Amino acid sequence: MKIIIPIALGIFLVWYLYYSTTEAQREQILGYIKKADPIWIMVSVLIGMLSHVSRAIRWNYLLEPMGYRPKITNNVLIILTAYLTNLGVPRSGEFLRATALTTYEDVPFEKGFGTIVTERVVDVLMLLLIIITALLFQTELILGFLKESGLGIVGSLSILLIGILGLFIAIRLIRKSTAGFALKVKSFLKNMMEGILSIGKMRNKWAFIAHTIFIWFAYFAMFWVVKFTVPETTDASLGALLIAFVGGAIAMMTTNGGFLAYPVAVSKSLEIFSISAVSGTAFGWIMWISQTLMIVVFGAISFLVLPLWNKDR
Repeated sequence: MKIIIPIALGIFLVWYLYYSTTEAQREQILGYIKKADPIWIMVSVLIGMLSHVSRAIRWNYLLEPMGYRPKITNNVLIILTAYLTNLGVPRSGEFLRATALTTYEDVPFEKGFGTIVTERVVDVLMLLLIIITALLFQTELILGFLKESGLGIVGSLSILLIGILGLFIAIRLIRKSTAGFALKVKSFLKNMMEGILSIGKMRNKWAFIAHTIFIWFAYFAMFWVVKFTVPETTDASLGALLIAFVGGAIAMMTTNGGFLAYPVAVSKSLEIFSISAVSGTAFGWIMWISQTLMIVVFGAISFLVLPLWNKDR
């Protein structure tokens, strides 16, 4: 089932991308991609690399209370290698990070993996904060879009209430259940709370928070500069890009590296702001291709350099 669902989703997205555009539109999208200004793409990649270095530094703030302080260079190489493996096998990078940290820095696997879980919890919270911010800044426009789509305020609130009710019922069932899946969910939520509370006990908690803010600022900045590669998105507002960023981030989290889903999510988000599907899709593909190539190239280099850098191990 875990294999069938991604394959089915991939087939659907290929079908959607092909039949939702005409041949002329596809040629136009390809033309935008070919003409994309490489300078802005390089700026985006540079900002992306800075976010990874910041993540590597932040990682040590979680490890220090346990008595470990890995080399920042090793952290960077391990993180980039992990991102590369995630493109092939989703979430395998987390296990690789913990294993590599054990191999090259003598950090026990369980402790290293625990810090990675804490990182993920913090990242989810930051994404939720950005989603809430985006909704608050663009509430009127989003409601107008929903109304045009035939849902309206009543329909939207009904869907929201049904979703909240469904979540409440699911939580009640999980709390009472002793099934394997329910136990895993409860364990995850427990670890999540422990991870959140551990930040308050951290000696360098303000530095940790500062790096967290910088990482997500860099994520948005690398997205924002790509707008200059497509003529129609050059004048896109901050609010429009914030909504598109959220759509792309959710696509990245719910699919294998955002393949196919990322351009669709970005394009549909930008359509709310009257940006054509052609320009929105081109923007999404340029962003996805540049960042994926960054991970492939620097991840492959890191994979080769990591054992050489630690040849004494």
